[in-house]
Amino acid sequence: MSICLYGPSGTGKTTVGRLLAEHLNMTWFDLDVEIEKESGQTIETMFRILGEGVFRELESATLENLLKADPSSVISLGGGALLNNQNRLLAESYGQVVLLSASIDTLVTRLTADEHVRPLVKDDPRQRLTDLLARRQEHYASFGKPVITDNFTPEDIVREIQIRIGQFQVQGMGKAYDILVQPGLLNRLGKALLERGIHGPAALVCDQNVDPLYSARVLDSLRAAGIETMKIVIPAGEEHKTIQTVAQIWEGFLAAGVERGSVVIALGGGVTGDLTGFAAATYLRGVPWVNVPTSLLAMVDSSLGGKTGADLPQGKNLIGAFHAPLLVLSDPEVLATLPPAELRSGLAETIKHGVIADPHLYDLCAAGWPQHINDITELISRAVAVKVEIITTDPYEKGLRQALNFGHTLGHGIEKASKYQLSHGECVAIGMIAETRLAESSAITESGFANKLAADFTKIGLPVSIPAGLDRQEIIDATLLDKKRSAKQIHFALPERIGKVQTGLVIEDWQNRITW
Repeated sequence: MSICLYGPSGTGKTTVGRLLAEHLNMTWFDLDVEIEKESGQTIETMFRILGEGVFRELESATLENLLKADPSSVISLGGGALLNNQNRLLAESYGQVVLLSASIDTLVTRLTADEHVRPLVKDDPRQRLTDLLARRQEHYASFGKPVITDNFTPEDIVREIQIRIGQFQVQGMGKAYDILVQPGLLNRLGKALLERGIHGPAALVCDQNVDPLYSARVLDSLRAAGIETMKIVIPAGEEHKTIQTVAQIWEGFLAAGVERGSVVIALGGGVTGDLTGFAAATYLRGVPWVNVPTSLLAMVDSSLGGKTGADLPQGKNLIGAFHAPLLVLSDPEVLATLPPAELRSGLAETIKHGVIADPHLYDLCAAGWPQHINDITELISRAVAVKVEIITTDPYEKGLRQALNFGHTLGHGIEKASKYQLSHGECVAIGMIAETRLAESSAITESGFANKLAADFTKIGLPVSIPAGLDRQEIIDATLLDKKRSAKQIHFALPERIGKVQTGLVIEDWQNRITW
């Protein structure tokens, strides 16, 4: 699927396009440069000698050739390339058009500093731009909300574009894989696999809850793409996140004839993804797999990063492996069938990402669960952007990635002590508040910060205190067994403020400093 960057001259389409293609491992083209290659003369010369009409004809032909030759590319378009409605329909049929915008002052500053001559705005850039933008105001507005480029670095703009289009790539763990967050993707799974050279045969793993909801749609999509698929259904629930269920999946792989050229697809929440990924990592010493999360918690957290595993009676995720998927595909539309309690559980992980790295995401979460699918998609994409940036920098959890453990160090202990009667998200929410109070007592954050978080969490229906009935020593014992331990010490990730977390912190006598 192509990505076309559009907007007035000076909005940064060339700089941003090149960097976006780099982030997504896609080919990048500058349409004007390709036109000059094709014609053997500069854009300015074409305008001056041949006229704008001839230029526009060549522009249309060059755009069509680029899209047909490489339909998965980033193309930086000229500021009037889509005035021709046929060009617009062509660009939109191959992918997404993203409009960039900037103030007139920014555009003038950038264009006057640029050695490249822009025929439509030379001589008097401010007046020419003012007139040009007035003529094209309705045209540009028809592309919807633009990505504003004033006062932002190219990296910031690229991040915003990726959030807008719901497309990311994780580069690490020895290979790169795409993450897509877009409504309607479930029906396009088969096509998405073919576009990435994945032809199967496939084994589809889902649990008893997800099976009647979505497996038929996925199977239809796969079969329409010619991908032969066998379904494996496992029991639902955290209590079944065991090596026994992994063995059941292995048996299913045998029955399905899974081999190294096959692909395994996990369709479901975090438990299904973790178990299926671990089964794929260990079957035939590793077979390819694709993760299709159907819960909010899985979309924003557990489906990303390639961490797979199962629980032991003594604690969560004590067995597992790093095994990156080929693709993670999240369709926000499936959340319509998710119970409110499960949405709140996922919102705990989402707001956690806001606390550690994105104040705007935190504010979106604190406002409550959005009703519009575009707002839901943005919420998920922003959370994904936080995690992608962290796991790309630190794929094997040696440093920065430990920030994602905020709330989990105590949260896992609380979850274990509750006999998994409390959901993972509820325990993470409680853990975040307890760990923030620990940060306050250690002078890592200012007094009152935990109360601010607790008020926002309460407003969106998340618990903020450890239930009175849970055994204190059992929580401590489970925490001491947690996989976040190193050199027999617990390493905490604790917040300084919204948007910044310190990692690798050893807090002396933490057991007696927790607010029980």
